[in-house]
Amino acid sequence: MFTVWAPRAQQVDLLLFGPPDQILPMQPLRQGYWRKTVPTAADGQKYAFRLNGRVQRADPVSHAQPEGVHGPSQIIDHRQFSWQDQAWRGLPPEAYVIYELHVGTFSNGGRFRDIIGRLDDLVELGVTALEIMPVAAFPGARNWGYDGVFPFAVQQTYGGPNGFKALVDACHRRGLAVVLDVVYNHLGPEGNSLAEFGPYFSGRYQTPWGEAVNFDGPDSDDVRNYFIANALHWFDCYHVDALRLDAIQTIYDRSASPFLAELSEATEEYSRRDGRRRYLIAESDLNDERVVQTRSARGLGLDANWCDDLHHAVHAFLTGERQGYYQDYGDWAQVVKALRDGFVYGGEFSRYRGRRYGNFTPQIPPRRLVVSTQNHDLAGNRLLGERTSRLLPFGALKLFAATVILSPYLPLLFMGEEYGETAPFLYFTDHGDPDLSEAVRRGRQDEFERFAWQGQPPDPGALETFERSRLRWDQRKQGQHAQLLVFYRQLLSLRRNVPALCLPGKTGYQVKDWESERVITWQRQLGESGVWACLGFNAEPVSWMPEWPEGAWRKILDADDQAFGGNGSHFPELLPLRREARDKLRLLPYTVAVYLKEPG
Repeated sequence: MFTVWAPRAQQVDLLLFGPPDQILPMQPLRQGYWRKTVPTAADGQKYAFRLNGRVQRADPVSHAQPEGVHGPSQIIDHRQFSWQDQAWRGLPPEAYVIYELHVGTFSNGGRFRDIIGRLDDLVELGVTALEIMPVAAFPGARNWGYDGVFPFAVQQTYGGPNGFKALVDACHRRGLAVVLDVVYNHLGPEGNSLAEFGPYFSGRYQTPWGEAVNFDGPDSDDVRNYFIANALHWFDCYHVDALRLDAIQTIYDRSASPFLAELSEATEEYSRRDGRRRYLIAESDLNDERVVQTRSARGLGLDANWCDDLHHAVHAFLTGERQGYYQDYGDWAQVVKALRDGFVYGGEFSRYRGRRYGNFTPQIPPRRLVVSTQNHDLAGNRLLGERTSRLLPFGALKLFAATVILSPYLPLLFMGEEYGETAPFLYFTDHGDPDLSEAVRRGRQDEFERFAWQGQPPDPGALETFERSRLRWDQRKQGQHAQLLVFYRQLLSLRRNVPALCLPGKTGYQVKDWESERVITWQRQLGESGVWACLGFNAEPVSWMPEWPEGAWRKILDADDQAFGGNGSHFPELLPLRREARDKLRLLPYTVAVYLKEPG
């Protein structure tokens, strides 16, 4: 049975491509729906719709576009895939250590099957959840994925529907959850024909990428149903564990019952029916606690929120950058607040925005905040796509990693950061329309003006821009890259195996700071398990009068150990020391020292 919502059409025909080709008139139903039953249609059948006897368009709910976004749709019988993940019961979000990757640049092959060959490396690293940038069908062969135009179809050049299923299945068999990045705030410009079918978009609002999706205007009920069905599609047909919702601040919705609250309710209902919990993670730059508050408390009921404030505070302090949104950061007190609370802005005035900003409070559980040293946006939206490895000295990379991974929040790693990948992550596209490609180039240039970066960004449409963004896996075995990888493995091992670290939370969490020496210590306690850490954000050696914790403690991590590329540490192996002596300790640049409380 073929069904399509096309309230803007006076006539809809179903085109079946043979041999023989067929043109079958569809019957109108209520509220702009059209239907045609074809008992002989089966898996692999290519088809399209003809609107008003003139234009041929692919199905807005197409599950596959084997010839690209301008070609016909294809029927996919999802029952044909042989899943092997029946034993998988999922992971709670507090157990997530997220690894974000882009399918096309993660490997030289650029396909789902190439990721499978690296999964064991990620498990050994300590990753528990794979976050995959959007895979919805987009124009051409290369794209970040946020220009997708068929939200239900999997990009063919990545390996198509069965390729993605095989990757999810392989992840689950290794104990890895899968988070998929989805885009519900806009669709890409090339190959997007939804507006010809119905009022999917709203002229009342504009996003940075064009017209906003119609979530609160006339006929928005059916638009909402379209995107809620899309979320359930990824859960049901592809066994995805969680969705990361892109830029929800540009989902404009003034209705009394917000779309995102309805989406969270539908996700919970699906989880109850299926017997396995699914999750929704928001990307939002609003610092709005209502994103993760329960629906009964007038929140949206989402499970977690990306928190860029910790990154911005530490990045600006360590690099000295103050361009663009970094002008709001860089103070020592903000680094301390980010470690204590996650968010820095909870109603304070923002110079970048020219207004007060945020309403987040420290009472929000830390398991609801996702933090990182970098991600696809933070690297890719720089003029030259520099990763943190190009912006900070080696010691500062280790300090930043420890700050994020050992925090009480949910850590996210961006592909390659674990060994200090030096290839840039640039913005790239493969549009077929030269005028559109030129518009993208101009748009990128205008976007960088607020950051006062000098020069021209690499051409997004050039194949070279894409090729330069590929990971160089051979770096993992070389010099400081190999030492950094060992350090990341040790950090993630501690987070996984030490009770006071493995469950995100602020029970027994205390933070102290010394501004003049640029030193922060924190202590976390969970039952008998206790951890004390010293983080030195100083770029030069300093003398510091420590306040050692009470009790007996054993050192379990020191960034200055030779195994991690250090030159030896001044931190003692065991505590207590002669506390009454009050001897100063000489701290080397970018200190990381972690102690475990001894039993009894």
